Amino acid sequence: MDFKVSEYACENAYWFLFYNDELLVEDNAGIINIPLLCDTGTLNLELADAQYIGSLAGHKCYAVNLRSRNIPPGFSFKRIRQLYGQQADLYFWFTARAFHIINWLKNNRFCGCCGSKMHGSSQGLAVRCPHCSHIVYPRISPAIIVAVLKDDKILLARSTKYASMYSVIAGFVEPGETLEECVKRELKEEVGIEVTNIRYFGNQPWPFPDSLMIAFTAQYARGKITVDNDEIVDAGWFSAHDLPDIPSPGVIARQLIDWFVARCA
Repeated sequence: MDFKVSEYACENAYWFLFYNDELLVEDNAGIINIPLLCDTGTLNLELADAQYIGSLAGHKCYAVNLRSRNIPPGFSFKRIRQLYGQQADLYFWFTARAFHIINWLKNNRFCGCCGSKMHGSSQGLAVRCPHCSHIVYPRISPAIIVAVLKDDKILLARSTKYASMYSVIAGFVEPGETLEECVKRELKEEVGIEVTNIRYFGNQPWPFPDSLMIAFTAQYARGKITVDNDEIVDAGWFSAHDLPDIPSPGVIARQLIDWFVARCA
């Protein structure tokens, strides 16, 4: 999957240029833009893997891995999570798509069956082994996220990852498990409660690293909150008028909490 600029040169395109988990962006007095260029030669960058990922605002888009962390004048590196709220939603979610795909490319340089170097495939967004014909598509890991209601309160919990922020319960789906079964298992394992009336709410791609968050609402049925002290260190029932520090607007966890607040109003 070696990259040659000449293979991708075209009319102005958006270039999502990554070094590890950081994205190179134009930073003009706090205004963040994805580089819109005919090619990247003017930036004097060492390019590695690249992948066409679609069109945005009438321009082709390419996700690229950089070999080094050179910073051209007028540019800076930003972690993807830092860009949330600094880009228009459409651009942020395209950045998220690029981040997902470029990490998939980086993690699938070689065939998992025979060890040969993988090449781009003509069968859509995939890489293919020229030796054994093994094909790998981008991995998407389904995860549930659920707002549990008890009368006029919502269950919120704080994980080991955050010092003060509380959110709704989430977890990855295990093999052979339905989404509803995952909701029940995660709640039982992490906070010790059982629920009923599980209802689909919505979904959101989340490229950290490759998730599809599938949201539900549910009603408390029984059990006393008992945190696992592994992933969850605190949990409780909160009213709409007494919420702790919660996730930023836009993410699906916050959408669930905002839905609860609007429901109470």
